Amino acid sequence: MSEEDVLVVTHPLAPASENHVESLLDIIAAISTVALVTTNLRDESEIREKYEVNEISAAGMHDSIFVAAIQFIFNQFRMCHVVTKREENVVLFFGATAYVLPILWARIVGKTVLLEPRGDVPLTLRLQWEQRVPSSIARVLAGSVWALERVGYALSHRIITYTPAMAEQLGLDPAEPTLHPHGARYVDTERFSPTIPFEERDCVVGFLGRLDEEKGIRNLAAVAQAVPDEITFRFIGDGDLRGWLENELESEIEQGTVEVSGWVDHDEVPAQLNELQLLILPSQPTEGLPTVILESLACGTPVYATPVSGVPDVVKEGKTGYLMRESDPETIASRVSQIQRDEKLATVSENGRTLIEQKFSFEGAVERYRRILESL
Repeated sequence: MSEEDVLVVTHPLAPASENHVESLLDIIAAISTVALVTTNLRDESEIREKYEVNEISAAGMHDSIFVAAIQFIFNQFRMCHVVTKREENVVLFFGATAYVLPILWARIVGKTVLLEPRGDVPLTLRLQWEQRVPSSIARVLAGSVWALERVGYALSHRIITYTPAMAEQLGLDPAEPTLHPHGARYVDTERFSPTIPFEERDCVVGFLGRLDEEKGIRNLAAVAQAVPDEITFRFIGDGDLRGWLENELESEIEQGTVEVSGWVDHDEVPAQLNELQLLILPSQPTEGLPTVILESLACGTPVYATPVSGVPDVVKEGKTGYLMRESDPETIASRVSQIQRDEKLATVSENGRTLIEQKFSFEGAVERYRRILESL
């Protein structure tokens, strides 16, 4: 069914998630025509220039849980309306796996339904809600979203996950014939490539991403204080904790053992990754497969990350990277020092680049999705 047109439906977009959506649209556009249904897409988004966008609402999700729930319901009816009038035979719900009404309606009107989760949404919401309401209430609300997702999975014709480990993290069976566990995104292997030979890089390790609570920045600050002075720890990014981070590490920053680079545009990310010998990423189980891991490996920069969701399918211990099975800052700092002395580190760098070239190129992603669509 690869000649069929595809309608991608996703939940409200934030600038950080636009790259994921654009990546998926680019892949499908190489196989068939594709259009997007979403809400709150930025006016300056490149997606508007490249693809047909059906924006059902310009409003973002409200801070109030009650108002957000009302928006959630109304957006589902709006999605049903768009799905009805569109001619695409395949509807791919990307991340919007709890939107049961449009999923059911798409089936009723004769569409083929695909669901592709981007991560553990119920867990993400629970962690957010626990900061605003009692934990017991947050768990009940998150449990409701989990139940809606299960219904959505049952109603779909096919489910796509980034990797088999991600499927297992979400409670799905990678061996199920209706599940395609190899739908991971691609990396632009020309933009993200080793421009600085690994042996010529300075002894710099670091983190690249949002500087906020969700990313474990407070713990990483303690790691940065504990690593030996000959190792420079660089924080690349911006966020709510940047001010706290700079105050907490003021003496280390003055000594030059810690650097806080601030926000960098995505076009500058390849250069930043090429200056690191090791990317340290305490990934959250909320994420399906952090893009920065793929981008780092593409630049020949080994990754030291927690083995959650799809990470273990990409970061292979001692082969393409290292798995962070500990959470104590002193232990992590000691492990970073051990990795820096690993005689095989340059080989690990080469292996990571080879993995991306073989499995996560644009051509590879197109072929994976072509096979998925042909199986419908």
